[in-house]
Amino acid sequence: MVNDALLTAVEDELESRSWQLSFAKEVETRFEADTQQKRSHNMVVAGLIAATIYCLFLLNDYSFRPDAFPLAVFLRAGVMLPVGLLILWRVYRGVSPLLRETLMASTVLFATVISCLIFVNSIAPYSYLDVFSFGLILLVGNIVYSLRFRYAVVSSAISILIILFFVLPYEAMPPEAKRLSIFTITATGLFTLAANYRLERSERTAYLLVLREKIRSGYYLKDNQKLSQLSVTDPLTNLANRRQFDAIVPVRWKEAMEKNTCLGLMVIDIDNFKAYNDYYGHQAGDQCLRQVAAAMQSNSRDADLVVRFGGEEFVVLMANASPEAAEPAAERIRRSVEALQIPNLGVSNRSIVTISVGIAVLFPAVGQSPVDLLSQADAALYEAKRQGRNRTWVASPVDSPSDADAVGGLSRSAR
Repeated sequence: MVNDALLTAVEDELESRSWQLSFAKEVETRFEADTQQKRSHNMVVAGLIAATIYCLFLLNDYSFRPDAFPLAVFLRAGVMLPVGLLILWRVYRGVSPLLRETLMASTVLFATVISCLIFVNSIAPYSYLDVFSFGLILLVGNIVYSLRFRYAVVSSAISILIILFFVLPYEAMPPEAKRLSIFTITATGLFTLAANYRLERSERTAYLLVLREKIRSGYYLKDNQKLSQLSVTDPLTNLANRRQFDAIVPVRWKEAMEKNTCLGLMVIDIDNFKAYNDYYGHQAGDQCLRQVAAAMQSNSRDADLVVRFGGEEFVVLMANASPEAAEPAAERIRRSVEALQIPNLGVSNRSIVTISVGIAVLFPAVGQSPVDLLSQADAALYEAKRQGRNRTWVASPVDSPSDADAVGGLSRSAR
């Protein structure tokens, strides 16, 4: 579906090139709706990988700080893992964008606290070296999870404060190591935040470009549909045109042969239309054609194809027709035009616009073609004109497929 307002908003966002990582309300809502399912899935997968690696650090705890290993098992596998998996399950089941980012950011903070508790509860000589690995937690939140930038900033800042809270008073760690570790963690946070910003900006820009093309493709599709419709529609009367008739007749002919049913055709001509045009002018003539066409359309079956064949000539293609039903249908159309009571002073003071109708009904058979049907209906029209106009004339009906070759005579309908 084409959305003008959304397209304008998208183009405005692309042109603004704002440093802010947010869109106008309508675009932001669409962005979250379109990306939420995939983003949630990616974050859950990333979370499972991060949880696995976090638990594998128990190997490091066992070899590096055996005195705190029981506590490490309890905190990593007994506390962090269940809580983390519960959060991932909630995200997988579907939550709002705000809650999704908050929950995933909370795992970063929770992992930081757990790691710091394990670190400070060990008296192993080199336990403090573990601090240098804390930057991995920031990398997970900012790059692996790829939290929305403002959540990444907040979670990184709080994580660094938590690390400072535990590291600064830890006496077993030399001051030089403290300074280096804090500098390294802070630098890691800043670098990963810069990467996070670029990732989200690239994601949003790519989304806008794709969305713009999708909306534009809606315009192209709509334009193509209009062009296709115009190519098979008469612009004056909005009826089907000769091109559409030529395309549909073979299809209806084949269907009638397969179903062993009749195909009917009316050829209709507006009586004395040249005199009408000469007297009233072409503009009035066009209006007359529109009125007559509307009357024909409204008095035909939905299954019938009403066609402006050219000039003042029309045809009505009737699927699954019968000789008994075709004549009353033609007469209904003839009377509907007569009932319009459009004066035709180009003929006489009493004359009105009328039509003559030639009707043919055939069982399509091998060796015949739609041209035969059109020829018979055209001959019937000629006879209707010859008999005085404003009447219908029916070609001799076909009773069965075996009679198809016998068609040719004309029978006058009683009027």
